Amino acid sequence: MLSKNEVKYIQSLGHKKHRREAGVFVAEAPKIVAELLSIAPQHFQKVYALESWAEQNVSLTKDIAVEVITEAELDKISGLKTSNEVVAILKQFDSHRPNKFSFALYLDAIQDPGNFGTIIRIADWFGVKEVICTEGCADLYNPKVVQSTMASIARVNVFYDESGTWLKDQTCSILAATLNGTSLHQIKPASQQILIIGNESKGISEEVLQYATQQITIPKKGEAESLNAAVATGILLSHLVSH
Repeated sequence: MLSKNEVKYIQSLGHKKHRREAGVFVAEAPKIVAELLSIAPQHFQKVYALESWAEQNVSLTKDIAVEVITEAELDKISGLKTSNEVVAILKQFDSHRPNKFSFALYLDAIQDPGNFGTIIRIADWFGVKEVICTEGCADLYNPKVVQSTMASIARVNVFYDESGTWLKDQTCSILAATLNGTSLHQIKPASQQILIIGNESKGISEEVLQYATQQITIPKKGEAESLNAAVATGILLSHLVSH
């Protein structure tokens, strides 16, 4: 049975301050927890699960603390609108300042957690292992970000460029996704490139745009004003990442 203090602690991890102090984050639901268990079991501190889930995943959790809880207890600690079988507490991943890479994404103030997490997942799909963020981006361990990454959070290095100097130090091609750039179809994949994706409503800030060597655009045929940041990232990466 979960103690009141344990429930309070898990609930507190919905806040960035408490996650940072504890150095942990929360992952929920069978699919993402199972995948994280297969990728990074060493990061798991504890798993809280319904008996049915615990019995089905004995092989994955043999070296991990698992507490079987009731549906009522799961509802208390879940951050989802509808709780889903399992909640896990994991240690946060180490992050490093990227130096060697063939392709990197630079995100400028991507504030929507769903967009941010989906972009990390898209980066993982295309084999992009380095995602650099300005301070204005959502918190990597926001529960909505974690859920949107669908475990890609364990495979992609996400580095927050707190000093704002990372782009300035790069010597390769730096492409900025804007509405008035060169057509994407005229851009050729390079051995080393950086792609900048801007804020959902304001685009790329002048502070970041100054480092771009070229602005590029996804040509449109219809009347839509703009594309969702994650959708645009997927389209751009499908063309820019060498296969």
